[in-house]
Amino acid sequence: MGLSWQQGPLSAGAIGRFLTPDPLPERLLFAERLRRRMRVQFNSAWIADSENVILLHEPGRYPVAYFPREDVNEQALVAGDKVTHHQDLGDTAWYAVHAGERTTERAAWEFTALPAHVAELQGRIAFAWRAMDAFYEEDERILGHAADPYHRIDIRSTSRALEVRLGDTVIARSEHPVVLYESGFAPRWYVPRADIDEARLRPVESQTFCPYKGLCDYYDIGDARRAAWSYRNAYREVDRISDLVSFEADKVEVHLDGTRLHPEPGQNVVPHGIDRGLDADEVKPH
Repeated sequence: MGLSWQQGPLSAGAIGRFLTPDPLPERLLFAERLRRRMRVQFNSAWIADSENVILLHEPGRYPVAYFPREDVNEQALVAGDKVTHHQDLGDTAWYAVHAGERTTERAAWEFTALPAHVAELQGRIAFAWRAMDAFYEEDERILGHAADPYHRIDIRSTSRALEVRLGDTVIARSEHPVVLYESGFAPRWYVPRADIDEARLRPVESQTFCPYKGLCDYYDIGDARRAAWSYRNAYREVDRISDLVSFEADKVEVHLDGTRLHPEPGQNVVPHGIDRGLDADEVKPH
């Protein structure tokens, strides 16, 4: 997603290339001012509040927000003796975060020996997303990870014929699916439930969470595990896919205008820890 994750241009699995005569370095990092007010909450206290956040994009990671020290409550930081080394940015000092009666170890960090070309991150603190209670932009909570300004979702209606099969059994047949284009991913085709034999879908108990679409439910189809999914109550920005169903082309047969679809680069989500243990009650109000 965005610049540096999934199949973005700065990721290890980029599907495009920069048109330059000489090869680029294997790893490219990109830093920019976020230009949004961002706040961090820990144990009911605001421990950081800034309009001068720097967002760091590095390969294989969601973007990370770095706050200037003057916008961080210094009393919330407890220096530790743990120092690690970042392959591009040098020594990394770790802090415990403290507020009230609560302390969490290794919950924040700072680069202390930055190369000369990385002045943007000098004197800045980042907070471990899972260790904090919440991150906010203005008065709205941001779930999952710092908002990626290069992440985009477009949803388009189509009259193309889509058919889903498991062996000889037709699971779905539709002449009005919608296609969702999302940064870093291959197209995803969603089908109205009226065009699906729902008796073939067996709900799976577990759910996943997408910061851009909401809570996702899964379905087994025959012996095909988690072969379909649905955002039953997708966020309002993408509500056109609410309660529609999409199918995994590597687990069931998905045919578009008679041509079978196969997984493309970007079709499979790369697992990556994005948040502490969110539960449904926290996600749904968002």
